[in-house]
Amino acid sequence: MAAKKARQKDFFDTVQAVTEAYLSRCRRIRREKQEKQRKKHPVIDWIEAFLWAACVVLLINQYFFQAYQIPSGSMIDTLLIGDRIFVNKLIYGPELLPGLGKLASPVKPARNDIIIFENPAYSSQGTAFDIAQRVIYMLTVSLVDIDRDQAGNPKAHFLIKRAVGMGGDHFISRRGEMFVRFNGENRVVSEREYNERRGWKHRITRLVDEDSYEAAELAGVAAAWFDMRALPTQEMMAAVEAFNGQRYSDMNTFNLHWLETSAAAFPHEKRYGEQLARRRQGWYVPKNYTLPLGDNRDNSHDGRYFGPVRTAKVLGKGAFIYWPPKRIGALR
Repeated sequence: MAAKKARQKDFFDTVQAVTEAYLSRCRRIRREKQEKQRKKHPVIDWIEAFLWAACVVLLINQYFFQAYQIPSGSMIDTLLIGDRIFVNKLIYGPELLPGLGKLASPVKPARNDIIIFENPAYSSQGTAFDIAQRVIYMLTVSLVDIDRDQAGNPKAHFLIKRAVGMGGDHFISRRGEMFVRFNGENRVVSEREYNERRGWKHRITRLVDEDSYEAAELAGVAAAWFDMRALPTQEMMAAVEAFNGQRYSDMNTFNLHWLETSAAAFPHEKRYGEQLARRRQGWYVPKNYTLPLGDNRDNSHDGRYFGPVRTAKVLGKGAFIYWPPKRIGALR
């Protein structure tokens, strides 16, 4: 019995000794940290805190949500110039580093998603500059952009459009309105009709009046006559003046009629015939590609100019507007 009590006493003594040693060590470490903190210069302390905060911001921006400012009116009325939005970077697979590699994702861009992707016409100043620009842009929550053109305006490094066409679709344009033959279907329907059937509420903004297309068509014919050194009619000259006086002009219609007139006048010139054939056939969207279009159709540099975009190049999906306060809300 005495031996048992002795063993119990030894056990409790050991536990007490170990506990006291552990608590003493914790207190010592805490005192050492406090002493180091007192000795540390306030500026160094502030820099460390800033760097930690910057790392957190960079991680969130790079892999989860990134802030962007809308630079143009190509997505009016969905997005206005100056709107600040957050983009979901995780959904389609984030980049490992800015501009370098991209993680795979089972989720692919779907029809009607608002997507962000690198501008196909963007000219990079090098990987180091791209990374520095993206880091500064992220840290300042889109307030500072060092990537500017000679006039001092931010370059269009990234574009935000709506994923309208998907793999297998075939689009054609008639007087500014888009018509589509969907993958696996034979009939052609207007984009507006399709959107109404699906219950999509976003507005397709048009800035060119229906009556303006006749002027665009005649101006295109007149331009071809000028090229042939022929004298346009008074009606054509009036159309040219009306076309040039429009703030927003339908260049697609103008170019189509210039090509048609030129091809008819010079049937042996293959360049006219080839361009006209491409123009008339519209836009075919290959598999694993999407055709991005701006909601403001008459003022948008989009897939109608640079073609479909590979879905693997899509960097994120527009999530919500966070500024200005009166426009805060989810993007649709």
